[in-house]
Amino acid sequence: MKRNTKKYRSHCPINFAQETFGDKWSLLIIRDLMFKGKKYYGEFLNSDEKISTNILADRLEKLEVDGLLTKARDKENNSKNIYALTQKGVDLLPMLLEMIAWSAKYDNKTGTPAEFIRRLTEDKDSLIRELIAGLGSLKT
Repeated sequence: MKRNTKKYRSHCPINFAQETFGDKWSLLIIRDLMFKGKKYYGEFLNSDEKISTNILADRLEKLEVDGLLTKARDKENNSKNIYALTQKGVDLLPMLLEMIAWSAKYDNKTGTPAEFIRRLTEDKDSLIRELIAGLGSLKT
């Protein structure tokens, strides 16, 4: 496994995660790749949170440098790049599911479908297997 060699304020696991994807956009990009099937730059721009083009470009580059996603030319449209999660990015799935469960518990206006929350609380392992299988089909 490749280890990141950049300097961190400390090697506390919470700090490592915070410095890797702790800005307000990176996890949303990972969310869009993981749960919404987005893979093109323009698709990320159309997310509800309305990320600006310069921030999106910066975060995609940072996530690629940090090994959380890959960028490749689209074989069908050479002027576009396709973004996909790496294994390191996919490994964030259980953490993101816990964040979804926590948010659903405390946000009475959650946008997460009730059926997804039900599956998450009743059979998380099956849901994880299904989501990971779906991610495999999205990779380039």
